[in-house]
Amino acid sequence: MSGAALGLEIVFVFFLALFLLHRYGDFKKQHRLVIIATLLAWYLCFLIVFILPLDVSTTIYNRCKLAVNSSPAENNGSYVTLAPSKQKCFKPWSYIPDGIMPIFWRVVYWTSQFLTWILLPFMQSYARSGGFSITGKIKTALIENAIYYGTYLLIFGAFLIYVAVNPNFNLQWNQLQTIGIAAANTWGLFLLVLLLGYGLVEIPRSHWNGAKRGYLLMKTYFKAAKLMTEKADAEENLEDIMEEVRKVSESIKYNHPLRKCVDTILKKCPTEYQERMGRNMDDYEDFDERQNSYPSEKSLAKLHKQVIYSVQRHRRTQVQWQILLEQAFYLEDVAKNESSATRQFVHTFHSQEPENKIIQYFYTPTVEWYWECLLRPWFYRVLAVVLATFSVIVVWSECTFFSTKPVLSLFAVFIQLAEKTYNYIYIEMACFLTIFFLSICVYSTVFRIRVFNYYYLASHHQTDAYSLLFSGMLFCRLTPPLCLNFLGLTHMDATISHKKTQPTAYTSIMGSMRVLSFIADGFYIYYPMLVVILCIATYFSLGTRCLNLLGFQQFMGDSEMTSDLIDEGKELIRREKRKRQRQEEGENRRREWKERYGNRDDSARSRAVHTDQKESSFSETSANRPLSKYTRSNGRTERDRIELLQDAEPLDFNADSVNDDPLESDSGR
Repeated sequence: MSGAALGLEIVFVFFLALFLLHRYGDFKKQHRLVIIATLLAWYLCFLIVFILPLDVSTTIYNRCKLAVNSSPAENNGSYVTLAPSKQKCFKPWSYIPDGIMPIFWRVVYWTSQFLTWILLPFMQSYARSGGFSITGKIKTALIENAIYYGTYLLIFGAFLIYVAVNPNFNLQWNQLQTIGIAAANTWGLFLLVLLLGYGLVEIPRSHWNGAKRGYLLMKTYFKAAKLMTEKADAEENLEDIMEEVRKVSESIKYNHPLRKCVDTILKKCPTEYQERMGRNMDDYEDFDERQNSYPSEKSLAKLHKQVIYSVQRHRRTQVQWQILLEQAFYLEDVAKNESSATRQFVHTFHSQEPENKIIQYFYTPTVEWYWECLLRPWFYRVLAVVLATFSVIVVWSECTFFSTKPVLSLFAVFIQLAEKTYNYIYIEMACFLTIFFLSICVYSTVFRIRVFNYYYLASHHQTDAYSLLFSGMLFCRLTPPLCLNFLGLTHMDATISHKKTQPTAYTSIMGSMRVLSFIADGFYIYYPMLVVILCIATYFSLGTRCLNLLGFQQFMGDSEMTSDLIDEGKELIRREKRKRQRQEEGENRRREWKERYGNRDDSARSRAVHTDQKESSFSETSANRPLSKYTRSNGRTERDRIELLQDAEPLDFNADSVNDDPLESDSGR
């Protein structure tokens, strides 16, 4: 099993990152480099979280081996036995051989740092650029990132000057490397505590409120009112941008040098606007530079950027509106079915997407009623209590992890108790649950926050390239300090425990933080205590109240504006529900009409086909008969010649009888 656990987790984490990226990104429409860069950033960050517990168990085993080798002992198979205490150091099932983890962490860490500080910021500017060529986009990205990179050099130079001026330090390459790592981790830890303080309170509270059907329905109405405003704003913005595109398209003719740029802009417009502009365009007029003033390539690039943004925003609001409608309809159905006597869940509208037959077989209406109306609220309450307990343990450990005598951090107590018995399964599970909960609190906040319309992770493939790349940057900056904070909580970091023991492979690549003592002994230890203040502020919704005072509508139960938006959203949902009901009634009437009168149409078609077959068989038999001795045949051929020269009258299918030969009727008359 040596190294097998590492390989399995590498494969599992890759598919996990791919699944999440597929949920938020769009593989068909977005650029491949954006997808690959974001996938790599997410994958490396998730990989660090999943592999770190294996590093901890391997380090504990290596410490045991060092303790055994430093005392008289005898080696028995896969474990080592101490002579005095007869203690056994079992090799963990997930043991990773020496030399693999340092190389692995070095590659993962420096790749993630290259992504977050150099490549992803450049690709952000490249993705938002409105240039029409690769060279133009690269030039724009370099100009936009000049200030960005200059800030990094300024901060790094300040640390470098501090170390160079201090006579106690002899500046070497390893120390220079540690300064860079310390600068990156300091920035990451500053942001980590902010996000962690929000997630530790909001995640348990959101699950507790998830058990309240009335609360969820009111919040959905509130979201509907806000989203309708945003949707109308996006439609109006798109109309204005399309009007500018139309004017530019009409002014720049087919033989103008900038016509290729205009065609590129038109390709990014929605299909209905492309067709409308194509009908109004006259390509037979030549352009005249002396009579008209034409836009420059720079202004066209700006317009191209606006078109990309407005189209993406319009598409996102349309999809989110449909999703929110389905959610509101479902919550209303749950409220209606709670008092159902049949205990079978009845939907107002049928699902527009085809459901899996296996799910339909097991998830019957009765099972759905018991889950949605009885079990789900209690499940969410129990889960909220468990998550709240974890949050309290994290807050306590963040405030006391610097204390080594006595050990007050609960996570450190759990790990040390398991270390005495060398229960590696318990150690890995405890480490995994701890770092997984910390990651959920931090990463879920990254997925929830929204910086106006510049950064917003929207599910159902509606996230733009800029937001995807920005999320990759945040993950790469938050994960290393998150892991260091976890190692400090469990006292696996020698800087915190003050013990001369073998460090973990992850800590070894970070170098000794003693190069910057004011960071190692001050900022890294005491700054995480601010998580208490942030948790209190989140519990009393101070940030939400401040945003509400500034004019940003937030969901608050005691606000008059919130009540008005809830009423507005309820009316919007009611209007959309009536519209959906009329559509379904129309479809049902058409279906019933087709089922009722479709059989008559089919029988009429079958009779017509049968008549055609009879006529064809009759013509074949008449052709096979011998010529009659009467002169009627000669007259028939003569009439056929006449028929070719004159127009035959149309047959009246509504008449009582149909005469095969209209000429015979004339001769008869």
